[in-house]
Amino acid sequence: SDGSIRLHQMTSEHPLMQWNNSTNGQPVIALQWAITRPAVFFVLDASSNIYIWDLLENDLLPVAKQTIPSENILTMALLGEPEKTNGLLGIALAKESGEIDIQYVKKKWALP
Repeated sequence: SDGSIRLHQMTSEHPLMQWNNSTNGQPVIALQWAITRPAVFFVLDASSNIYIWDLLENDLLPVAKQTIPSENILTMALLGEPEKTNGLLGIALAKESGEIDIQYVKKKWALP
């Protein structure tokens, strides 16, 4: 609820990494690991901002941020085929109006 993100190992109650105020204090609505690239994850906050984290590029801050200004995004889901090496990764965004918007991620964050 405060925008902090924690990375845990299953064998420990203490986080390996913790990023406080990672969304400028906005609650985290959804967080998902990229299904085609293990070091990348996506965060959706309550202000409809999507943050892309690539831990191999920068483990302190997100590498990109995209604001969806038109209306509130309620949740997101990642789409892709990890067994294929074409680097195709999409984000399905569920809008408050009931519409679903699918956006594709740049290959540099999608390739295995």
